[in-house]
Amino acid sequence: MPDHIRRAIEITPAAGARERIIDITTLGRRTGRARRIEIFFYRAAGATYLCSGAGGAATDWHANLLAHPDFTFHLKNGLRADLPARATPVTDPAERQTVLAEIVADLNQPHDPGTIRPTRLEDWADSRLMRISFRARS
Repeated sequence: MPDHIRRAIEITPAAGARERIIDITTLGRRTGRARRIEIFFYRAAGATYLCSGAGGAATDWHANLLAHPDFTFHLKNGLRADLPARATPVTDPAERQTVLAEIVADLNQPHDPGTIRPTRLEDWADSRLMRISFRARS
């Protein structure tokens, strides 16, 4: 992966909301049609994640990725790139706790990239959480 793309993905807690906003294109779990949405991504525990956020409500993007884990991760703010990616659900309780704690701590930084302040870990306990790996283009 080129350095400029890697840097755009490997955000730190100093990153603002703009750097965290991407689009993803998934395949619909029932229709198989491409579905593109805007979403935040997060960096925690040295990896990239998608998370449904506080409350843990069911989301179409999560259900689509469970059915079809390969998708496109679209960088769009400042740097444009369409990256082939794969989502893996994070189900291990210890990993979930570590990752969600880092995400919540990140969102509670003074620049507040989130929309709810303060953000509490217990509110994120049921979040849908996917670890993202990036694939080489074929």
